[in-house]
Amino acid sequence: MRILLVEDEPELASMLRGTLEKQGYVVDHAATLEVAEEAVALIEHDVALLDRQLADGDGISLLGLIRRRRPNLPVIVISALGKPADRVHGLDQGADDYLAKPFLIEELIARIRAVLRRPASVQAEAVTAGNMEFDITRGIIQVDGKILDLPRREFLALEALMRRAGQTVRRIALEQSVYGVDDEIQSNSLDANISRLRRKLADAGANVEIHPVRGVGYLLRTSK
Repeated sequence: MRILLVEDEPELASMLRGTLEKQGYVVDHAATLEVAEEAVALIEHDVALLDRQLADGDGISLLGLIRRRRPNLPVIVISALGKPADRVHGLDQGADDYLAKPFLIEELIARIRAVLRRPASVQAEAVTAGNMEFDITRGIIQVDGKILDLPRREFLALEALMRRAGQTVRRIALEQSVYGVDDEIQSNSLDANISRLRRKLADAGANVEIHPVRGVGYLLRTSK
C-alpha cells in the first residue's frame, strides 16, 4: 500500500518514512503543498498523512483537491495545531482523522490501519489466488495457511499482482506499487524482485505462476 506523507520537518519526515516502510508501506514524501498537489494529481495513494504548517501554506487547503480527485482517499492530519477548534476545523474540511503532535508512532500506525478498515477504502478483507490468501486487514500473505515471509519490495509486488490476479499488471503500475518517488530504480530492479519472488513461491508450494507479458508487464494466474 502507498502513503502520501506531506510533512516539512526533515527529521520527522525521515523518521516517519523509515518506520512506515518497515511496516511494508511505500511512502512518497512531499515537503510543500506544490509537491503534494503534483503527487495527488499523478499517483494513486491508499492513505494521506497531512501536516498543516507548511512553508507555502496550510496543508488543510490540499483537502479540496484530494476530495475532488480521490473522494474516498483516507486523510489523517498530523499537526502541532492540536486545540479542539483546530481538530474540529480539520475534520469539518474533510479529514478522516486528526492527530496532534507530538504523538506516538504506534498510535499513528494504528490509526492508519483503522482508516484502511473503513468500507470506503477497503472493498474486501482478503484476496485469494490459488492456494494463497492476502489478508488485507492484517497485511499478511499465506500459502495453505502458512505465512509467507518476504522482503518488503517482493511483498509489495506480490500484493499488487494478487489484487489483479488473472489480469496483466503494467510494469509502471508495479513499479509505483513497489517503489517510492524518491527511490532510485535500476533498470532491472523490478525483474530481479519478480525472479526472486517466483523462486520463493515455488519453494512455498504456491500453485500460482507469474508470467511476463513482453513489453507490457506481468500476469499472476493459477497453475494448471
